[in-house]
Amino acid sequence: MWIQTLIIVLLFAGASFYVGRIFWRAFFDKSSAGCAKGCGGACGTLDVNRLQRTIEAAAPRTAK
Repeated sequence: MWIQTLIIVLLFAGASFYVGRIFWRAFFDKSSAGCAKGCGGACGTLDVNRLQRTIEAAAPRTAK
């Protein structure tokens, strides 16, 4: 019986650590470049002006 309880406690502790680590990296870890995902990919180099120009250029085509 105590082995089952130990397994459940270990699984719960591991899951809590995993979720806590994801939470910490999403909101508090400042060492990762880019967005909260921490991948350092394209979201860190997002060009808002270029995105706005693309949206404005596509607007007349979708109004037809």
